[in-house]
Amino acid sequence: MFYKRREEYNEVIIPYQGEGITVRPQELAGMGGNEAVAYAAKQANVDVVAAYPITPQTIMVERFSEYVANGEVDTEFVCVESEHSAMSACVGASVTGARVMTSTASQGLALMHEVLYVASSLRCPIVMMVANRALSAPINIHGDHSDMMGSRDCGWIQIYVENPQEAYDWTLQALKIAEDPEISLPASVNLDGFTVSHAMEDLNLLSDGQVKEFLPPRKPVFKVEPENPNTVGAFAMPDYYYEVKRLQEEAMRKVPEVLVKVTKEYEKTSQRKYGIIETFDMDDAETAILSMGSTAGTVRSVVRQLREKGRKVGAVKLWLYRPFPSEELTSAICDLKALAVIDRAMSFGAPYGPLCSDVASILQDCESKPKIFNAMCGLGGRDISSDDIRIMFDEADQIARTGVVRDRIKFVGVRE
Repeated sequence: MFYKRREEYNEVIIPYQGEGITVRPQELAGMGGNEAVAYAAKQANVDVVAAYPITPQTIMVERFSEYVANGEVDTEFVCVESEHSAMSACVGASVTGARVMTSTASQGLALMHEVLYVASSLRCPIVMMVANRALSAPINIHGDHSDMMGSRDCGWIQIYVENPQEAYDWTLQALKIAEDPEISLPASVNLDGFTVSHAMEDLNLLSDGQVKEFLPPRKPVFKVEPENPNTVGAFAMPDYYYEVKRLQEEAMRKVPEVLVKVTKEYEKTSQRKYGIIETFDMDDAETAILSMGSTAGTVRSVVRQLREKGRKVGAVKLWLYRPFPSEELTSAICDLKALAVIDRAMSFGAPYGPLCSDVASILQDCESKPKIFNAMCGLGGRDISSDDIRIMFDEADQIARTGVVRDRIKFVGVRE
C-alpha cells in the first residue's frame, strides 16, 4: 500500500483530513528530530532505555534522561559503557516482556552489530532510533546512510523518515508494529544526522491520552519469569537453526500488512497519513527519482519546478526499506522510461549501491523494464542541492530518449 502525495497535504505539519476522520486539536511545538523521538518515547511509557552517547544521537537520550530525572516517566534508565552493552541490556530487558528502546549512530551501531542479530533472532521488539551518520575513516560526524546499510540484513524492520514530524510519528508507529504478536521483531527508525536530528521544525504532538489509546502496554508473545524459568537463545544444531531463520523470514513477510493496519489506525488518531512508500506526480511521469530520508523534500521541490516547464517527472520515497517493498515499488515504477535511485552509502566493488541493488533485483517483475542508474551522493553529509537533483533528472531524461545508460553509478556532487 502507498499513497499519492497531493499539493493540499502540507509537507510537515498540516493534518491530513481524510474521509470519515475526526480532526482533533493537537499541541504545536518546536523540536528537532532528536527531541521529537525522545518526546514520543516519553509518551509511549517505555519501560527500559539503555544507550550510550554518540554524535549526532546524543540529544535523544540526553533529553529522555531529563524526563527520567524529573520523574516524568517511570523508566529504568541503564547507563552502560558501550553500545554493545546497550543492545545487550535491551535484549535482556525485552525478553522479560518490557517495552524497550535505544538509540545510536555510526560507529556505535557498528559496535552493536553482533547483538543486532541476537535481538532479531530472539524476536525482541526493541525500537532503536538511529541518527544516520557516516562511518570512519576518516572520522566524520555528519549524515549519510552508511551505518544502517552496513546492517541492512540483520533482521530488523527499517524505516527512514524525512523530517522531525515523521520521526515523532514513526516512533510511535514502529513500537506498535514491532510489538504486534504476528511480528515481534526489532525495528529501527532512521533519521538523517543533523539534517533531521538537529533541525527544529513545528510539530503537531498527540496528547498523552491519544498515545495511550493508540499504543497500549506491550503484550509479549513470551517472557522470561523467575517463577517460570526457561531457556532463551540456546545452542542450535543444524537440525534446528535453519527453521529458526525461516520463522524470522515469515515474520518479516507479515510486516507490510501489519504496517498498513497500524498506519490506518494512526491516521484516525493523528490525521496524518503514512504507508509503505509515497509517490508524487507519478501518474504520467516518464522519469523519476527514488530516495529515502530528508532528500525526498528537495526532490519534490525540483519536481514541481520541472513540471512547470512541462517535463513529465515524478518522485518516489521509501518509508519502509526492510522488508523491501517489492510489490509496491514495482507498481510505482514499472511504467517509467528511466529511474534514478539515490544512494547515500557505498557498496564498494558492487554494481550499485545498496538501495539501487535492491531496485535492480525487482525489475524482472516489470513487463516494460525501466532503465535505471544509481545516483551516488550526499556521503559524509555533503549537501544534496536542487542543482544536483536537476542533474539526475537531466541524466534520466537522456536515458529515456536514447535507451542507453552511460554509467551505472553517477557520482553527483563530488570533485573528480
